[in-house]
Amino acid sequence: MASQTETPAPPEGGRTGIWRWLRWVLLSILILIVLLLAAVIGGLWYTGIPANSAGLAAQTVCAGTFVSGRDPQEVFTDDVLPQSPALSVISIDVDQARRSVTAKFLGLVERKAVLLPNRGCVLDLPPDPEAQPYTPAPQSPEPWPQGDAAVQRSQWPRGVDRTGLVRVTDDVFTGAGDPTAANARAFAVVYGGRLLVERQAPGFKPGTPLLGWSMTKTVNAMLAFKKLAQADVPLRTKVVDAFPKKREPDWVALWRQDDRRDMTISDLLTMTSGLDFGDDYGPFARVVKMLYSEPSMADYAAEQPQAAPPGTAFAYSTGVADIISQVVEGQFANAHSYWSYPARALFLPSGVSSGTLATDTSGTWVGGSYLYADTGDWARLGLMMMSDGKADGRRVLPPGWWRLAGTPAMKDGPGAGYGRQTWIPGAPVGGECTGQGVPPDTLSMSGHYGQVVAMIPSRDTVIVRLGWTIDKTQFDSCRLIKDVLQQLPRDGKEKS
Repeated sequence: MASQTETPAPPEGGRTGIWRWLRWVLLSILILIVLLLAAVIGGLWYTGIPANSAGLAAQTVCAGTFVSGRDPQEVFTDDVLPQSPALSVISIDVDQARRSVTAKFLGLVERKAVLLPNRGCVLDLPPDPEAQPYTPAPQSPEPWPQGDAAVQRSQWPRGVDRTGLVRVTDDVFTGAGDPTAANARAFAVVYGGRLLVERQAPGFKPGTPLLGWSMTKTVNAMLAFKKLAQADVPLRTKVVDAFPKKREPDWVALWRQDDRRDMTISDLLTMTSGLDFGDDYGPFARVVKMLYSEPSMADYAAEQPQAAPPGTAFAYSTGVADIISQVVEGQFANAHSYWSYPARALFLPSGVSSGTLATDTSGTWVGGSYLYADTGDWARLGLMMMSDGKADGRRVLPPGWWRLAGTPAMKDGPGAGYGRQTWIPGAPVGGECTGQGVPPDTLSMSGHYGQVVAMIPSRDTVIVRLGWTIDKTQFDSCRLIKDVLQQLPRDGKEKS
């Protein structure tokens, strides 16, 4: 029989011996506790969880406070804490004067995010006294999209089921404010170029910019489509050849040495890069490390190994969108022109006044994740895209973007339901909403935690839903699109 280690019995030498024995036992327990704590802390440090968690908290609270104009403690409570129990050990300190937020993990690991001009909230950089928080302009009483006013319910077009559309709108906000429920924050319906519905959840004022998460990818791709056309860089260009001389990132030289040299810009846009870098938001996921601990997200994504030849397999990846942002960055002679480009080239011509596309620490747009805009502006972007790049009759994008965005990346599988950084939810093959009452010509921007801008040209409709839906089972975007369309005229002709 195997021997067992036993705790020594108390000696028989009276009280002195008993106290020595107790001290020995207590010291052993204390040493064991210290060793266990050291092992836990060491393991956390090794995984990067403290730095990633503090970075998440600092960036989220900074953007919520200085980009969205919300109360910082509410942002921490409503946006940060519901994401993971581990985040409860984080404390935050907000410096309103310096436009910065410091987050500490167990008081030991500290990360800071600051608001910067034309860059949103950025981690690990010093404050800039020129940075000014976003302040929404007063809501214009002019009809949307030139102003902000929705059509009065009594003036909705013929053929709209008023009772039904009100019911659908009310249903959208069931569970608003509850992080375990659907937790919608904003909703809008555009029909025939007119805003029929715009509503915010309690606690969210009209004009509040909200994070689009991966809806950013579609807007990032529109910026790339426009700038690369201006720079005369075809989308079939190999990525390694897309940068002007002396503007190549260091990873380009590495790509030239293996199969990644054959990857084209089009492969990036269709999520067929072949890079081994999928989207997983668990505590040990590479995409989490990229978002909250890597100074250059595009560099980190580009360092990932190749899993398949370019153009042969669909694999959705936020990191790939950030590489697209870096390709666009290479077309600019200086950083300030690059940072101001989204407003100059896309937002202002589309009537978007609340848009903020944040950058990473290195200065590259976080094109996979970090675009903020208010509800009406997300709807404006959707209407502009559905109009093939025109806003109020003026061309914003080169012609052909809508057709290109809706061309399936692959002939079958999930890639058949994806175009150019844009989803095709009603696609007969590969669409996430196939057979669920969503028209096949529907394109959508789609983002983490239930963000959707659905564009349905056959029904002349744009639907916007913004929220913070931690539990994916609480929100069904396919059902929302179907339910809204059921309340609108089917032939798209009854708009007066």
